[in-house]
Formats: sequence, structure tokens, C-alpha cells
Amino acid sequence: MKRIGLLTSGGDCPGLNACIRAVVRTASYYGLETVGFIRGFKGLVDNDFKILDYKSVAGILQRGGTVLLTAREPRFKDYQYRKKAYENIKKLGIDALFVIGGNGSFQGAYLLQKEFGLNVIGIPKTIDNDIFGTDYSIGFDTAVNNAMEAIDKIKDTTMSHERVFIVEVMGRDSGFIALEVGLATGAEITLIPEYPLPLHIVEEKILKAKSMGKGFAIIVVAEGVASAKELAEILTQRLKDKDIGEIRYQVLGYIQRGGSPTAYDRIMASKFGVFAVEKYVAGEKNFMVAFENGSVVLKPLEVSFGKIRVPNIKEYEINNILSL
Repeated sequence: MKRIGLLTSGGDCPGLNACIRAVVRTASYYGLETVGFIRGFKGLVDNDFKILDYKSVAGILQRGGTVLLTAREPRFKDYQYRKKAYENIKKLGIDALFVIGGNGSFQGAYLLQKEFGLNVIGIPKTIDNDIFGTDYSIGFDTAVNNAMEAIDKIKDTTMSHERVFIVEVMGRDSGFIALEVGLATGAEITLIPEYPLPLHIVEEKILKAKSMGKGFAIIVVAEGVASAKELAEILTQRLKDKDIGEIRYQVLGYIQRGGSPTAYDRIMASKFGVFAVEKYVAGEKNFMVAFENGSVVLKPLEVSFGKIRVPNIKEYEINNILSL
């Protein structure tokens, strides 16, 4: 029986288990055995694994996180440890390694292909949705919905007390979460790393909302732009004589990455997993799964290297048009 390897690497996100399930069950359908490595690349180096079969992935579709666990593995940067990982892979009789990860994970896996000729397949996941070469990454929809639900609750208090509320969402280098959450919650202002607004524009938007009869305002800020706490302190000082009420803040943090995946993430994760295995069975090598123009497609793994996907400026303009 042919074997494939499977691991989850990088930050966790909702939908990983749905993808694991899809890979394992599709592999089983085609007569392949799946070896799941524990804690990502660390499991490759330490030869820490378990055999996954049809039954072992039952009941995980709706679970957040990853049953295979994930961890950072700085040792993998050294050739000697990559060689050790490859030797472990070959001893197990693995023909291809499926990596559910992001840009960094893909680059790490690509080294195994480049240095040792291993067949590597990448499946994109990140709540930031910024992997270059694909329009969608597993986990994004759930993260947006998690943030939206939290802000909806905050908005009730904000409206009742007539406050300005700054909510910090994840997105160190990417504004996709902030953009979609800002649009979905009717935020007055959305701040993202790709299109930073000068502070005086933020002030003007708050004052404009007040002049139009709105007693409250929601500001969504991606963490890569500014700290919500610092922004609240600065705006409080600069607008202290403008009668806009209190300015409060909230950092949503890791709640965005947790919880049961949405229906969309479950479906996309399942489609990605099935597609990846079927293309491997058909003889394809060293590719990443991508979602483009409404279809799941195959691309060279290295397409994602050295770049990140950025929002379309039109989406940003729509957000600002609807904010007031």
C-alpha cells in the first residue's frame, strides 16, 4: 500500500480538521495510507507520527484547531535536521508529503523537494487570507464571523453609551479580516496596513459621524496598523474638547482563530483536501491547491513565495463609502 504524509504547520485555524478528514478519507478511497505527523515539521524531525484511517478522523469535521497539533520548528532551518526529516519520511515509505499551511510552511516543505526530490503538496490555510496565488485560504471565513459576532455585541454597548469604540482585529501584514469585518459590522472607520489613513482623517470621520447625528462610532483596526489601546489614548487626547463621548477599545485576539468552522470553511477545506489527493493520484507533483475565479485549481508551489496577497483597492473604497 502506498503511503502519504500529512501535517499541519504554522498558526492554527478553524477548518484544519475538516481538511485532515478530507485528505485521509480521499486517500483511503484510492487505497492510500496516511501517516499524520504530530506538531508539524517538529514531528518530521522527531519521527513523531500516527497512522490515520477512515475511522480515526470521524467526528472531527466540526472541531476547531488541529488534531495533529502544530508547533514552530526552528531546527528545520538547518540542513542536518531537514535531512533527518527526509530520512524519517523515506523509512516510513512515504511517497508524498501534504502540508496544510501558509507561505512559510510551503517554503520549508519546498526545501525537501529541492534538496531530496520529495513530492510536496501544499494546501493553503491562514485566517489572514493573504497567501499569494489563491483567492481563499482555510480559516478566513470563520475568523471574520468570529470577529463580526464579537463586534456586534460591542456595538450594542457602544450605541447605548454613545461611545467611540476601537476594535483591534488580527492582521499584522494583511487587512483582509479588518476590511470584511468593517463592512459586515458597519464600522465608521476601517484601518488596514495596505492603505493607512492619516490620523487627521480618522478624526474627521469621527466628527463627521457626530455631525450627522450618530452618537457612537466603531473603528476597526488591523493589528499591523496600530495598537487599539494606543490609538484610543491618542484620539482621546486630540478630541478631548470635541464632545464625542468616551473612547474605549477592545483587542479581540485569539478568539478569531478558535471555535467551530463555519459551513463555508468546512466545505472549502473539504474541497481542497479532496482535490489535493485526486491530483496526486493523477500523477501531479510539487503543487499547491488554490482557489481562483470560483474554482479550485492547481499551481506550482513556488508561486506563493516572496509575496503576499493584498486587498483590491475597490473593496477598500466600497468600505469607506458605506461607512458613513
